[in-house]
Amino acid sequence: MRIIYTLSRYFVGSLFIFSGGIKINDPVGTQIKLEEYFQVFSSDFTSLFEIFIPFSLFISVFLCCLEIVIGFALLLNFRMKITSSVTMGLIIFFTFLTFYSAYFNKVTDCGCFGDAIKLTPWESFSKDIVLLVFSFIIYFLQSKLKNQTGLLPIKAFDDVNFQNGFLVLITSICLIISYAAINFLPFIDFRAYKVGNYIPDLMEPSEELKYSYIMEKDGRSYEFETYPNDESYIFKEIKLLNPDAQPKITDYSIWNEDKDLTKESFLGNKLFIIIHDIDKIEISDKNEKEFISKLQALISNTSFWVEPLFLTSSNPVSFKNFITRNKLDINVAYGDATVLKTMIRSNPGFFLMRNGTVKGKWHYNKFPDAQEILKKANIKL
Repeated sequence: MRIIYTLSRYFVGSLFIFSGGIKINDPVGTQIKLEEYFQVFSSDFTSLFEIFIPFSLFISVFLCCLEIVIGFALLLNFRMKITSSVTMGLIIFFTFLTFYSAYFNKVTDCGCFGDAIKLTPWESFSKDIVLLVFSFIIYFLQSKLKNQTGLLPIKAFDDVNFQNGFLVLITSICLIISYAAINFLPFIDFRAYKVGNYIPDLMEPSEELKYSYIMEKDGRSYEFETYPNDESYIFKEIKLLNPDAQPKITDYSIWNEDKDLTKESFLGNKLFIIIHDIDKIEISDKNEKEFISKLQALISNTSFWVEPLFLTSSNPVSFKNFITRNKLDINVAYGDATVLKTMIRSNPGFFLMRNGTVKGKWHYNKFPDAQEILKKANIKL
């Protein structure tokens, strides 16, 4: 039993640290996923879930930190009565979420491992069932193995004061990382719009997509690589045989009031000033003048070589009022809100493309200067 208990702790603890570590790198991404869940639950259960939407970022940071801290607590065998209870509670909660998403096809990506590892809803649910089994083992064996050592057979690791201090340190590091990621973009970008990616290629399949056709005849199911000519077969479903070959980007599209600008956006140097929602812009009224002043100076010094373009999912009337109020002479394009949040996690943010290749991304707290923009765009003066 001791070996089973130890392996269970190590497995669940390591997975919690790995999962939480990926998400703490991008707490805004987890915030977006939580907002999606709250919107689904408010529609399917009660509108009370809408109360949590404004607090999604706080909840995101809390859950990511908790996941990592619980992971280390499991490795250290720290206060296992509490740790095992919290672990089991979290996994039961996650199992419900993934089952609900899978069965009712509500949220197609649970975000368990952020954007680093994509799992289908049923894959996520299966993963949580495995974790649930191990969490039950930990919960029921922890009381019988109270003298079990922690991470390593080193006495210091079993000292309560050391464990308390270590977990406080881990919590502090998590909070610092999450603060930096929120205010200066994620340290590691796992998304399809990361710097260096050529967007047009990612909008195409990596190879020809192959399908099979599930048909039914006389109560039996048959699978064909080509659609059968025999009309006695009844079509049931079509199955994709090589899902990994699907385009990594399927929803990139931008437009203005006159035309679609998607293909045009891949020509030359483009500096997108992305504002997800002008009514939820993260710059205070006090700092708006400073931001506008810096933006005007940046555009003045780069627009000859790099075309500036506002990209937003805001209400057109609200955004035109913002343009007029600040006397900005910059063209405006529109895109889907989810796509813009995927492109860059800040509102506003700067996104530089050269002939379809992402060359740079900047949070508004790390305002780029003209020289940096031109250098990234390979402009030599």
